[in-house]
Amino acid sequence: MVLLRHTLIALTLIVGFAPLSARADVPIFSARNGIALDGYDVVAFFDGEGAVTGQQEFALMWKGVVWRFVSMGNQARFEANPRAYAPVFGGYCAYAMSQGYLAPGNPQLWRIDDGELFLLNNAAVQAIWQDEAGVLLQAARGNWPAVLRD
Repeated sequence: MVLLRHTLIALTLIVGFAPLSARADVPIFSARNGIALDGYDVVAFFDGEGAVTGQQEFALMWKGVVWRFVSMGNQARFEANPRAYAPVFGGYCAYAMSQGYLAPGNPQLWRIDDGELFLLNNAAVQAIWQDEAGVLLQAARGNWPAVLRD
């Protein structure tokens, strides 16, 4: 029985099938080199400071990625309620999400609507999002998070 089990495992690995638990999923949060929002401080968006680069000394790991902040105060605010500050759709482009695919969000192209942070990928989709946010947001919410598995 043990020999049969090891043979099946070997065949599975040779054929290229990994057990479901070993397959890597697309990360819930878009992060280049493991750093969310390219190192921008998510709390600063809500304070009216906009896109401000966080510092290495004010950083923490949440949901598998590193989040950086401009101050200990911003870090503490994030730690107290990360979901209040984390970008919608994991920081992926909200417009791309509305179309059913993943594209990285650009922290320089952002919007806060109804207390939620949305990132967009480029100036063209930012203009489209501004004009059609209601319809696009509904479509994006319908695609999230299933698009991570596609």
